[in-house]
Amino acid sequence: MIPLHKVLVMILAGGKGERLEPLTRDRTKPAVPFGGVYRIIDMTLSNCVNSSLRKIWVLTQYMSRSLSHHLRESWRFISRPALGEFVEPLPPQYRLRNDWYQGTAAALHQNLGVIERENPEILLVLAGDHIYKMDYRLMLDFHERMEADMVVGAVEIPIQQASSYGIIEVDADNKIVDFQEKPANPKPMPGRPDMVLASMGIYTFRPKCLRKALEADAQDPASSRDIGRDIVGRMRQSCRVFAFPFVDANKKTSNYWRDVGTIDSYWTANMDLVSVDPEFNLYDADWPIFAPHIQAPPPKFVFAQEEPGGRLGTAMDSLVSSGCILSGGRIKKSVLSPFVRVNSYAHVEDSILFDNVTIGRHAEIRKAIIDKDVHVPEGMKIGVDLEEDRKHFFVSPGGVVVIPKGAVLKPSAERDAWD
Repeated sequence: MIPLHKVLVMILAGGKGERLEPLTRDRTKPAVPFGGVYRIIDMTLSNCVNSSLRKIWVLTQYMSRSLSHHLRESWRFISRPALGEFVEPLPPQYRLRNDWYQGTAAALHQNLGVIERENPEILLVLAGDHIYKMDYRLMLDFHERMEADMVVGAVEIPIQQASSYGIIEVDADNKIVDFQEKPANPKPMPGRPDMVLASMGIYTFRPKCLRKALEADAQDPASSRDIGRDIVGRMRQSCRVFAFPFVDANKKTSNYWRDVGTIDSYWTANMDLVSVDPEFNLYDADWPIFAPHIQAPPPKFVFAQEEPGGRLGTAMDSLVSSGCILSGGRIKKSVLSPFVRVNSYAHVEDSILFDNVTIGRHAEIRKAIIDKDVHVPEGMKIGVDLEEDRKHFFVSPGGVVVIPKGAVLKPSAERDAWD
């Protein structure tokens, strides 16, 4: 078995996340809040800690301030420099050319010096923007058992979703024989005409073999500098490259892995959490998802006037974080981040409210995502009339209304525009 202290982790966390706008206007995709008290990257970082992997570089780039602050304030508990354990951001290293990471392969190439100074036996490269639970030790054991130079984490997905992912074809030993990036007509799995094997965006490498591939790729003007598009094929020509089938640590019958790359997929993943028996279990003590410690009082529910038309501070089928006050407002199937206040007679349903959102009296919010520091005026309706909402806000193809961070909303009677 590979000694875990000889495994170096690099988490790719610099993407713009353009399909998640406007949530990513002020933050990178891995820093987008999730499940009330988490950030998306906390799922990957928790997997690392639960897998006993504690040498972690987080490669940052786009809008990295929020993410760097989160790493510093929320993940310093695992840093023990004397033992070589850390979680640290790693921004692009400025050089004469190509100051910014031009792709995932370029990000690794630019940090070859960092990798070699740590002298790992195995480099584990992870995506910082997916929702799943995985014991990476199983993948590392597979890498060693197969005497591999590169292993690609792979998950089964419906064939109709193949055009959004890198699709892998393997032989009987799980050796990769073909890799296609977002194919229109993919080859299905043997005996599974409705399914394909997709890359999860996670990889293990032997550093020496990786260096050769990255240096050759950097000299190729036709390369897109992407691990999936370029490095898998390049290493497959001269190295042993395998696929590792995803093993869920979520204690469910189906493998739960979600790429929350769009507003609709992000909203759906959050709504999964408020179901009676959610597929993604936040309450598993054997595989905890670590959250930042929030200095806040417990959530408070006030006014119990249950008669028709009365004020009732209540939440059903919902996640309500610390510091929230439901002051006579009703919440149903929603996720509330810290310090949300919902005032009397307001109704919130199928929605996600970020930190410090205030919902005014008599307001009605349905199937919406409201970013931080937004005050919804008294009586305002969001998600009730989508045609009206489209005049002022972003509305996703699935009908989710998104209010950006810090937006100044005008009362319904005045909202010809918002500042």
